[in-house]
Amino acid sequence: MYQIAIIKYLEEHGFEAFHPKAVLFDMDGVLYDSMPNHAIAWQESMAKFGIHMTADDAYATEGARGVDTIRMMVRQQLRREIDEAEAQRMYDEKSRIFHSLPEAPIMPGILDLMQQIQAAGILCGIVTGSGQQPLIKRLHKDFSAFVNEDHITTAYDVQHGKPAPDPYLIGLQKAGGLQPNEAIVVENAPLGVRSGHAARIFTIAVNTGPLPNEELIGAGADLIFPTMEELSHQWQKLIPTL
Repeated sequence: MYQIAIIKYLEEHGFEAFHPKAVLFDMDGVLYDSMPNHAIAWQESMAKFGIHMTADDAYATEGARGVDTIRMMVRQQLRREIDEAEAQRMYDEKSRIFHSLPEAPIMPGILDLMQQIQAAGILCGIVTGSGQQPLIKRLHKDFSAFVNEDHITTAYDVQHGKPAPDPYLIGLQKAGGLQPNEAIVVENAPLGVRSGHAARIFTIAVNTGPLPNEELIGAGADLIFPTMEELSHQWQKLIPTL
């Protein structure tokens, strides 16, 4: 199964070989089981500004820069354009509510997976659409054994967030100027999968949310797993294929 997926990836993007030197992880819903908290924070904060946002909306837009999501929702529902500064003020309220909720746990299976990746001599990087400093500081605390600070890409590094390829292209540069066929993306949301696919990187989707697998496959996922624990369990079978 894995060999077929890799052959299909190589043919689609016109690469001759696949030699992963880095795995680039999304953050929310991948490193942390944080999406339920994000859904609550999005719904409560946006309601204060007259915007109706559902839990499904939060999952569907997960991975994009928060200010981009807000500008889109204002455009669709309030029929007006706002600048990034106004969107940032609204996003600050979303962040305030999010950080008032109980801290999201580390995703089961992720530390074991990173340990296996590191043992194979492959670099771990993080590519997130978040610009929340407390979350970024927590990344340094929780994953410092596996991820160097220089290998973390955030909303501050990009002008065009997911689903544009820019975040993962910058992730490749931070990983040492790698080519797309020298990395793997691990994502959980359609916008993130589309971003990895647009960057021409082999993209693994882990469906840790409520969206159907078809949405992740349709976004361009090369492989899909039901949980991070299952991906960790299968990693040793995947490695010989790489």
